[in-house]
Amino acid sequence: MECISVFDMLKIGVGPSSSHTLGPWRAAERWIKELQEEDHFQKVQCIKVRLYGSLSLTGKGHATDTAVILGLLGTDPVNIPIASITPAIENVKTTKKLNLGGEIVIPFDNTLDIIFLREFLPFHSNGMEFEARLSSGKVISETYYSIGGGFVVKEERIHAKENKEVFKTFPFPIKTGAELLAYCAQENKRISELVFKNEQSLRTDAEIDTDLKHIWETMLECMYTGCHTEGVLPGGLNVRRRAYDMHQKLKGALSYTTPQEWLETIRETEVKFRQIIKWVSCFALAVNEVNASLGRVVTAPTNGSAGVIPAVLMYYLVIENHDGDFDDIKRFLLVAGEIGSIFKKGATISAAMGGCQAEIGVSSAMAAGALTELMGGTPEQVLCAAEIAMEHHLGLTCDPIGGLVQIPCIERNAMGAIKAINAAELAMDSDPAAAKVPLDKVVQTMWETAKDMNSKYKETSEGGLAVGVFLSDC
Repeated sequence: MECISVFDMLKIGVGPSSSHTLGPWRAAERWIKELQEEDHFQKVQCIKVRLYGSLSLTGKGHATDTAVILGLLGTDPVNIPIASITPAIENVKTTKKLNLGGEIVIPFDNTLDIIFLREFLPFHSNGMEFEARLSSGKVISETYYSIGGGFVVKEERIHAKENKEVFKTFPFPIKTGAELLAYCAQENKRISELVFKNEQSLRTDAEIDTDLKHIWETMLECMYTGCHTEGVLPGGLNVRRRAYDMHQKLKGALSYTTPQEWLETIRETEVKFRQIIKWVSCFALAVNEVNASLGRVVTAPTNGSAGVIPAVLMYYLVIENHDGDFDDIKRFLLVAGEIGSIFKKGATISAAMGGCQAEIGVSSAMAAGALTELMGGTPEQVLCAAEIAMEHHLGLTCDPIGGLVQIPCIERNAMGAIKAINAAELAMDSDPAAAKVPLDKVVQTMWETAKDMNSKYKETSEGGLAVGVFLSDC
């Protein structure tokens, strides 16, 4: 079983999709690195990229071709200036040249050299092949798979042995919810404390805190940006941004100049049931509107579900606990990451493999469990909350209209966030010992449901809303 850190589950990147954007971007970067390691890079004359299965069927709407080009250019999704993306892509399209890895200029026609193939490769539905012709005339190629959440592997999983070795170094190697609870009982610790001990085997305390702060600051900035940006989302569906209008009505005459000041002022607003629902929905919509416009988000655990966790954490900070601080944020993210890793190990976090239950369902479970710990819940109640949240997302399909991460994806984040809060409250008032369905059973059920689900409901835009609603209707 591979080692999965909280920083694997929560990654900073660019929208709109972790599997269709961040994954191909990272695959292109990895290919260039391997070319360099094998002494082929300087000999490259021209390249081609073939996108298979789901990457082909919804690749245009998910900006897969854009991500591939950005990766080939040697840019980093964590720190690339968002404003530079469009000019960089337009330059490649106009000049028909690509500065491979930022070092070698080669001919490149995106309309001919990125090939969309509807066929599915056997190993995974998100397959891609990178091919290079060398100065010697030799043609070499490599195939990668984007398996969800920005994770990229080869079929032989060449790093699996390395990951297993790191996993064994964890003080508390965890594969299942039952193992997690056993460690909590054995050590008399909260879930966040156990996860922190595991992270300490990989990073220093200062590095953990710095990286978690960066993740939270990116989430907060994303919510702030989404709530203060109006207009129409790109892609052709003409979807109007709603977070801006909702935010204007909710905030009233509040004054602030920074995201942190914004957070503080929200604490002063009216708190009634309807306002709470609207605020949580607004936060979630804001993140996924930023995601849909190729903005910077935190994959949590995917880009398509990036709004749930920040919305629920923001709810805790501005509604539930006005004294909430970084220690609370840290605990929340550590617990969320661990729950997400249990789903990844036991099932999937890829919509192309499991439908939207694998994205919104998992993110809702992660948020529900994390919120429960902050509310004072026991480790058993934390996993109970995660189970409740996923149980009521089982079977959720992924059927994006036009292959865009907009409809129904953006609204689903709001619904997932509300369900997470509800699940936490139910768990807090429940006796986990009396629960009929443990977390591990719902993980197993989600995976069985994923395998039984028709492929047209797995991010192919060949079923559901994607065919029931035509672009002309929009």
